[in-house]
Amino acid sequence: MDNIANVIRERRSVRTFDARPLRTEDVEKLNDYIRKIENPYEIPVEFKLLDAKKDGLSSPVIAGTEQYIGAKVKRMPHAEEAFGYSFEMMVLCAQSLGVGTTWIGGTMDRAAFEHAMALGADEMMPCASPLGYPAEKMSLREAMMRRGVKADTRFPFGELFFSADGTPLTKERAGELAEPLELVRLAPSAVNKQPWRVFADGDAVHFYEKKNKGFDTGATGDLQKVDLGIALCHFALGAREAGLELRFSLDDPRLAAAGDMEYIASWLVTGSAERREAAP
Repeated sequence: MDNIANVIRERRSVRTFDARPLRTEDVEKLNDYIRKIENPYEIPVEFKLLDAKKDGLSSPVIAGTEQYIGAKVKRMPHAEEAFGYSFEMMVLCAQSLGVGTTWIGGTMDRAAFEHAMALGADEMMPCASPLGYPAEKMSLREAMMRRGVKADTRFPFGELFFSADGTPLTKERAGELAEPLELVRLAPSAVNKQPWRVFADGDAVHFYEKKNKGFDTGATGDLQKVDLGIALCHFALGAREAGLELRFSLDDPRLAAAGDMEYIASWLVTGSAERREAAP
């Protein structure tokens, strides 16, 4: 994908579609892309295109499309984060093709979706998404849902991103990390809770989960860890587009400033175009 920052900024959740089936070329491009998706946890996430009529699928919040995409992952440590990372890669690819999506977890006939995905006892399907071309005007229900979760707003930069000592970051102090972090700030999350908190410590960028009640269930796993996977994805895509070289880490830095938040993962900045130019 080119111009990933623009793709992220332009994307919104779409629940009202114009009833056109996906063009064959868009289906082929999406299918080709999802076969190649990887995540830094190296945990496979399996995607499948679904047909609402054929598979008996329904969602009370979706209108104007019969096409969906599901994904499943084996239950294991970090499965939710891997799922979120990989599923967001698919979402952004769809956006780059002009195909609308929205993450749905609770607002669907979960039993039907899990049956269509042939979900095994050792697997989980945290979310799925409709696929289609956005309608010119969203439905009243969709507009009300967006207002209800303040879908078009995000927390300020300094409420999500911090120095290692807990001091809120400004974009100026963040330097070359400012744009990748801004793309994290714009990431979607379950009911827009934005549960990520990120601490920049030198060349290390540590991601934590600020937990909210009601998002960790047996059927879906911890949906806020899925959200953290999305945040990790946005940072990595934005950083690499900005010329930063990264290494993934699961070594907990045990930052005192993180309090009772749960450590998730880190990106370590190992190089950049600016640093290479400045080297003697």
